[in-house]
Amino acid sequence: MPGSGLQHGLFIAPYHDVIESPTIGLRRDLELVEHVEKLGFAEAWFGEHHSTGWETIGSPELMIAAAAERTHRIRLGTGVVSMPYHNPLMVANRIVQLDHMTMGRVIFGMGPGLLPTDAEMIGVDIKSLRAKLEEVAKIIVPLLSGEEVTHKTSWYKLNKARTHLRPYTLPHPEIAVASAITPSGGMLAGQHGFGMLCVAATETAGFDVLDENWKIANQVAEENGQRMDPVKLRLVVPMHIAATREQARKDVEQGLARWVEYFDRVAPAGMRGMSGGDPVDILVGAGRAVIGTPEDAITMIERLQAKQGEFGVILFQAHNWAEWEETKKSYELYARFVMPHFAGTNRNRQASYAALASNIDRLESERTKGAEAAFKAWEEKTGRTA
Repeated sequence: MPGSGLQHGLFIAPYHDVIESPTIGLRRDLELVEHVEKLGFAEAWFGEHHSTGWETIGSPELMIAAAAERTHRIRLGTGVVSMPYHNPLMVANRIVQLDHMTMGRVIFGMGPGLLPTDAEMIGVDIKSLRAKLEEVAKIIVPLLSGEEVTHKTSWYKLNKARTHLRPYTLPHPEIAVASAITPSGGMLAGQHGFGMLCVAATETAGFDVLDENWKIANQVAEENGQRMDPVKLRLVVPMHIAATREQARKDVEQGLARWVEYFDRVAPAGMRGMSGGDPVDILVGAGRAVIGTPEDAITMIERLQAKQGEFGVILFQAHNWAEWEETKKSYELYARFVMPHFAGTNRNRQASYAALASNIDRLESERTKGAEAAFKAWEEKTGRTA
């Protein structure tokens, strides 16, 4: 991961209201990645969903391919590929191809699949999803490394399988696994040394177990000869930022209500509970989201740091609560004020300004004395007064 310190990214599920144009929504997702790259964001992640109507990206790989041609620096992740819905060789081939197409900017995020309606529609037993992900985890590293794999399960068979291309990134592209509330994601990450993508970091149930799941991941990693790297720990946070809290509340007045109506239906039981009141009050009051100012965003991230300890990336959840211009402004305010705060970008500038404020009277006195001396020397030389 380039750079050091806390990095910042974008997590695009996406959320597009079923009354709006899906074409415009998808085009704006790509435009948004261009926008945040210019602002200094380090990563952008695209989800995979196949039902419910709102989360319209069926292939994160297609979005990454398109975004890669519009950008130059930002890393692009699958957030996440629902592995029980795919043959792992086909997924590995697509990721390795993207590794070449992006010249090393792709990150492979995988998970069991969030939407039960996806699994039901294609006839996959919902109860089997985590076990299927664990099966894939056993062979995904050698596959992405270009090695030959023979592996048989109840739902796929690989016979001397290997990717068509060897990876651009050696030994293989970075791998992350989704983690929400249960310890299963952390256990899987620890077993194989994967990064973790905490999609429910600010949800009440997710926040409560945030540090505990990381401890579990580290314990399992030690047992398996692996090491968890906190730089590859990513936390997702829903935020909308404006100049004032009142403006932020006004910006999301319509879109947030529609999103809550959707999310309270589709989210796991531990992540619901936003209906039946003012959604801004509910989300902000419970610490589940930032709807406010850059200072509120800073407070949220520092709260996560106090709970979790060190982690590598904050992923700003893209949710389309506000209109397009206000949405872009939200990311700009984050980049202007929140990112510099954690990078210490302005430390020297602020020290210089503080030195100016505390010393200007003394220095101005010296400057005046210097000017007076220059006038006096001129008078003595010319015999004339200024």
